[in-house]
Amino acid sequence: MLEKLKQEVCEANLDLVHHGLVILTWGNVSAIDRETNLVVIKPSGVSYDNMTAEDMVVVDLEGNVVEGTLRPSSDTPTHLVIYKSFPEVGAVVHTHSTYATAWAQACLPIPNLGTTHSDTFHCDIPCTTNMTAEQITRAYEAETGTVIADAFKDMEPMHTPAVLVAHHGPFTWGKSAKEAVQNSVILEQVARMASITLALNPKVEMDKNMIEKHYDRKHGANAYYGQIKK
Repeated sequence: MLEKLKQEVCEANLDLVHHGLVILTWGNVSAIDRETNLVVIKPSGVSYDNMTAEDMVVVDLEGNVVEGTLRPSSDTPTHLVIYKSFPEVGAVVHTHSTYATAWAQACLPIPNLGTTHSDTFHCDIPCTTNMTAEQITRAYEAETGTVIADAFKDMEPMHTPAVLVAHHGPFTWGKSAKEAVQNSVILEQVARMASITLALNPKVEMDKNMIEKHYDRKHGANAYYGQIKK
């Protein structure tokens, strides 16, 4: 079942290690097949060292295991809320990468301070509100998804495909597992750049016209960055 998607998700999880975004078992990637509404996700607490596509777990949008002998990631309910809330999302990544997590622990959005940020993320990377005691005790992982969805009530999630969960860490997404991982790589880099930039000049501001130019040249209706796809 969904063998190709399992392979893609497994490779994406291993890419997190390759890019230095996870250590131990701190992270997970999932992807959804929108035709069946089934989600493939990394198993919980399993080492990346010997992980294979056969280890991936298939769940439905209610979290029921459809295929697999291992327990799915403990973050599965969060991924599922993201898929339900953002219909264009095809894959989700969660890490505890150092700089992005530092911003999350500080409960601060990552401001758009340069063209590197603008090339991928249209707006500041939002940070969620703090979860209430009731949310934490009632259904922690699912409510994590809820505060993520709430952070995008006035934003386009596919234009800024990343979020910081307050006191927790970053989530990114994309149309594919590969794209979602790429967004995690870029998020960590812009988080690091923002940290250094604000240490050098706490009053710096980005030109709004420059933001629009750099975002539009890669993602706008008349985008011209890269090669024409044949």
